[in-house]
Amino acid sequence: MKKLFLVCALLFSIANNAHATNPRSPDDKTGTISGKVLDAVLKQPLPYVNIIIKNSKEAILTGGITLEDGSFKIEKIEEGKIIVSVQYIGYKTFRKEVSIAKGNYDINLGNIFLEEAAEGLDEVTVIAETSTIQQKVDRKVITIGKDLAAIGSASELMVGIPSVGVDPQTGDISLRGNQNVRVMVDGKLSNIPTAQLLKQIPSTAIKSIELITNPSAKYNPEGMSGIINIVLHKNTMVGFNGNISVGLTHEIEAKFNSSLDMNYRNGKFNFYGSYSNNISKNRNVGDISRPENSSEQFFKFLDKRQSHLYKVGVDYYLNDKNTLSIFTTQNQSESSNDSETQALFYNNPSFNQSQTAFSNNDNQASQYNFNYKHDFEKEGHNIELEVDYNVFDEVSPVDFKFLLGSNEDYIDFNDTDRKSTTVNLDYVNPLSEKSKLELGLEARLFNSLINYASTGQSFNSSGVLRPTPSTDFDYTRDIYSAYINYSQQFEKWSYQLGLRSETVQEDALALSSEAASTETFTNDYFELYPSVFITYSPSEKNSYQLSYSRRVDRPGIGQVNPIKEWSTPLVSSYGNINLQPQFTNSIETNYTRTLNNNKGTVTGGVFYRIITDDINRALFIDRTDVNSGRVILTNDNFDDTSAYGLELSSNYKPTKWWSINSSFDLYSQVQKGITENLTVPIETATVNDIERNVIEVDNVAWNFRMFNNFGLSKTVSLTAFGFYRGKNRTIQFDRAPMYFVNLGARIGFAQGRGTFSLNYNDIFDTMEFAFKGTKPFVQNGVFNWESNTWNVGLSYRFGGGKYRAKSRKNRDNNEESGGGGFI
Repeated sequence: MKKLFLVCALLFSIANNAHATNPRSPDDKTGTISGKVLDAVLKQPLPYVNIIIKNSKEAILTGGITLEDGSFKIEKIEEGKIIVSVQYIGYKTFRKEVSIAKGNYDINLGNIFLEEAAEGLDEVTVIAETSTIQQKVDRKVITIGKDLAAIGSASELMVGIPSVGVDPQTGDISLRGNQNVRVMVDGKLSNIPTAQLLKQIPSTAIKSIELITNPSAKYNPEGMSGIINIVLHKNTMVGFNGNISVGLTHEIEAKFNSSLDMNYRNGKFNFYGSYSNNISKNRNVGDISRPENSSEQFFKFLDKRQSHLYKVGVDYYLNDKNTLSIFTTQNQSESSNDSETQALFYNNPSFNQSQTAFSNNDNQASQYNFNYKHDFEKEGHNIELEVDYNVFDEVSPVDFKFLLGSNEDYIDFNDTDRKSTTVNLDYVNPLSEKSKLELGLEARLFNSLINYASTGQSFNSSGVLRPTPSTDFDYTRDIYSAYINYSQQFEKWSYQLGLRSETVQEDALALSSEAASTETFTNDYFELYPSVFITYSPSEKNSYQLSYSRRVDRPGIGQVNPIKEWSTPLVSSYGNINLQPQFTNSIETNYTRTLNNNKGTVTGGVFYRIITDDINRALFIDRTDVNSGRVILTNDNFDDTSAYGLELSSNYKPTKWWSINSSFDLYSQVQKGITENLTVPIETATVNDIERNVIEVDNVAWNFRMFNNFGLSKTVSLTAFGFYRGKNRTIQFDRAPMYFVNLGARIGFAQGRGTFSLNYNDIFDTMEFAFKGTKPFVQNGVFNWESNTWNVGLSYRFGGGKYRAKSRKNRDNNEESGGGGFI
């Protein structure tokens, strides 16, 4: 039996060897290339990868694709020197030279690990435990980890971002102490008001925040402080995938938000859609006292808001070189504000006023986007066309009722119709491995039509009381631009030079039913905006950056609209139709140090700005009612001024379980404005007693933030965030310091797919906006809102996709890709 077994084994071995050698005849000079392709990070096989066989002159000989298990086998390859090129969308190309010759006809390349290309790294949702800060050549990138992602909305998350300020009452955003900043989502501007938009985006949807304080010539030059770009997570993995999140916040009133985003990727198509909402009530109270006339104003506000944001789109991969993408976002918002204002004059009760104002604001914003990208044969060589169309419609009547005083009830009607179209054509050509040329054209067409009518009465410039005239404000601004960027890398140095040219056509017409009140404005101009970036990296641990750019702040609609923006018994706000743009020349330098043992990084920087035709506030006494103490708030252009500042930020990990993100920023700017004073007591004053002054305020403001994350286990962590804003000055008043402390906890479940979070904000209930002013009247004030809140949140990722798909081009690393995301 044993002999029979040995004979059978011997015969099997001979037969097997015969089978292996028989297929090749002595005259067969062709070979075979085989192997297996895997993801370098996930170690997962990649199916449908292109395997291209070229000769030494780069001519294509043959090819094939990988199977479901990532394996491939290319046969009948003529002998000689060949190049094996492994190409897959979203990954770096793998190249290997081999020789098919006698004794080497069957070549097995083994496992081939593909690394993701730079623009493919964002297509799968991989969230780090803790957030990090990274200084790049032209921007600071804050990658949002699970610690910050559990905070709530984008508006709440922004409070913890270095150099960014959020007005806790209005939600307005500032950068480096200045509100002249452009906020984009995935590299795109939106017609949705910024404060409203940020409250709708859940923090779990945000991948990173880019602070582009000195943008290159490739960018729209608007915004003195630069650009804040919110980069959302992308998910274009094969199959069906998605994410759902819900959050609830409460102190006095409840605030609810939720979101759902999904995508389905199969073959040449990637379909995606998302929905998010914000349903909330917010209370705000305050008082302002004026010792000069023994008056005091008391304010109560109840803001109700309900908004819904939808997005659907599709990416169509025609082939390896051409991608077509379209998407639309639709935003519906219904909000109301019920306010009550009392103005009490303790020495003259006959002047007492009590006003209620109920505003009902409904708006609809729509965005339609088309994108086509063509990749040339050379890697990184491409051209891209993008067309973006936005529509914004708003109806916002305000019903004023007076419970005390001689004023009669009235209603203001405001209808807004806003349209904008942006067309971009971008061309990128890597001239070599270390140099790149970028060219582009852009057209931005904008029109806003605001219709205003009122049932009330008002004084004209002669002091005659008459029915308030209706006004149609038609504003058009068309901008045509072209840019060129050239970048070059050396061993330790790199630089980028850019120039953008723009021609602007601006027309405004405020057509009033009262002919004498009609205003017109025209402003056409041509400007150049250069930019320079220099980077020096003497070692892996040290990096220096120096940059310069010229920018412009074009007045916003609210700043030029002569129609009344808002009103209280003692203050009214109007725009200035003749407002001119202001220009800024900005230079800054940054240094980044990587700490030993990869404990973190420290980044420091300083900047200096020269500002011409400075736009700032002007505060006038209401000439139609001098003795009431009413003032008119507007904007005007002033002489040149300057600003400077310094910033320090660090992410540091003292232990494996404790990480710290902290930042300190200080800014100084000489602000100029117009104020008016009365030269006699207010009771006897006339228009002739008004004295106008141009004042200067040297404002120095500073902020400190520290975010701590304590990892108790792989799934449980605690957070503590502290914020302090020092006192600072504006044209109108001096602001008192503001500070608060937030605590939080986070629990992961379902193998990292789910996260439950609990946050307790402003635990000592210290948040308030307190101020003192002297222009045009001495006044002291304080406002409080719902800051001492608790928040619970839940998010969960679902789906079984493993392989990435192609992203659309990241325009200047702005990640304008369509797959997934909210905006």
